[in-house]
Amino acid sequence: MLRRLLTVAAVVLFGVSASADDKKGTAVEVAGLKGTAPANWKEDKPSNAMRLLQFKLEKEKGDAEDAEIVVFSLPGGGGIDANLKRQEAKFKLADGVKKEDAVKVEDTKFGDYKGKYQDIKGTLLFKAAPFDPNAKVTEKEKFRQLYVIFEDDDKKTISIWLLGPEKTVEKHKKGFDEFIKSFKK
Repeated sequence: MLRRLLTVAAVVLFGVSASADDKKGTAVEVAGLKGTAPANWKEDKPSNAMRLLQFKLEKEKGDAEDAEIVVFSLPGGGGIDANLKRQEAKFKLADGVKKEDAVKVEDTKFGDYKGKYQDIKGTLLFKAAPFDPNAKVTEKEKFRQLYVIFEDDDKKTISIWLLGPEKTVEKHKKGFDEFIKSFKK
């Protein structure tokens, strides 16, 4: 019952909702657009109040952990360019790797919204409390993040990321791309 109330509150406040159908996947609504998450994504309880939706994606053989999909909606948020730079700052590039080889950014669409699609590979500088300047940083090598960001009609910054070990992210990239393309009015 509490989960249902929280889902209704998220739809009212942020325009985000999800409902599962084991065969077709999870119907999701973000910024007034409807899409479908792949059936093999496991909806997860958001780990903090800033996360509107969260899915766990099964790890690829040989990887130490699963990947996750997260949907955020923030009023303001500094805009698209500032957020792209913040995502880059979460990663350290391997010695000898050029930024243009590790960080790719291209224009994309999320339904009718224009946005950016960023693909980053490197060592994740993980902080359990990302906004705490004193939080311990754990380096996670060979990580990758696919990141889509746009502003909705209310000028909220909406971002969706797929983050995890490189092989696991590659395993789920097609599903992530199809998920992003699935959103329509």
